[in-house]
Amino acid sequence: MKMAKLGRTGLTVSRVCLGTMTWGQQNSEAQGHEQMDYAVSRGVNFFDTAELYAVPTSEATCGRTEEIIGTWFKKTGKRRDIVLATKVAGPGVPWVRGGSPLTGNSVREAVEGSLKRLQTDYIDLYQLHWPNRPFPHFGRNLGGKVDFTSVTTAEVEDNLLDILRGLDDVVKAGKVRFCGLSDDTAWGIMKYLSLSERHNLPRMHSIQNEFSLLNRSDDPYVAEVCVREDVSYLPWSPLACGLISGKYADGKIPEGTRWHHEKLVRDDFDSFRNVPVTHAAVAEYHMVAKRYGLDPCQMALKFVDTQSFVTATIIGATTMAQLKSNIDAFDLTLDDATRADIAKVYSRYPVPY
Repeated sequence: MKMAKLGRTGLTVSRVCLGTMTWGQQNSEAQGHEQMDYAVSRGVNFFDTAELYAVPTSEATCGRTEEIIGTWFKKTGKRRDIVLATKVAGPGVPWVRGGSPLTGNSVREAVEGSLKRLQTDYIDLYQLHWPNRPFPHFGRNLGGKVDFTSVTTAEVEDNLLDILRGLDDVVKAGKVRFCGLSDDTAWGIMKYLSLSERHNLPRMHSIQNEFSLLNRSDDPYVAEVCVREDVSYLPWSPLACGLISGKYADGKIPEGTRWHHEKLVRDDFDSFRNVPVTHAAVAEYHMVAKRYGLDPCQMALKFVDTQSFVTATIIGATTMAQLKSNIDAFDLTLDDATRADIAKVYSRYPVPY
């Protein structure tokens, strides 16, 4: 397993980060424990979760994933072997602090809940799951989707400073070691860095955003910020929520898949991904993989891993076979011909959603 430095934290993390969001919904506690056991046996030392998980999100499963990780820590005694990342939810989820905006007080309250569920006294990387302000993620990365003028810059800056002060409190209390972002922008990263330096508050050492063969909108703008400012880039959904597997082709939503579970909770979930152009792009990437004798999911994962600005890729799986295949992907090599053909498909489908 290859390793990498996490921002300026001094921590070393595996290039594979184990995503956990299906545990407690699609996966049982025993299956979550099995995945952690296997990942650690392959050299993975980096886990990512969130107070909101399991996904599909629901009041009944909120926090369950952290609880499953906590029982694994208690059973194995391996807490000190893991770089543990979790996230405080942003606004809009009714059963998480009434759907209220993210504030310094939200941070202080949420940390206590996560520590209890995780059965630990500290979190290595505490991330802000998504911003309060309008932001170009979750289907809003296409032009014209976000009106940035709907809130003033002064209002945003006041809120960011309040959040940073909440983070400062939990860091000084020893409950959080380092901080990071999720689903944010180049401006967001730079503004947090500027406020942190100006007010001597915790630095943002990482950002996790969606990135895959089907969504490369962070390259080059967020990518440049991450490289120049030593902010680790942690791509989530490197298989585009399973789209790249091809299992959702022709409008199919097989029973037991993530989209099947999501539709039971929220009928329009991922509808922005489930459009003809994305399926056309997937079909062409499958042709490339077949041409070079590659599994399309492994090819997609390795492509993300090879991007120069990526620190660790967040993978997820519902079966052990998927997990093994996903981790194996990072041992592959993509030759120049494969990369060239991937680039040709990208030129035809640069922004499918």
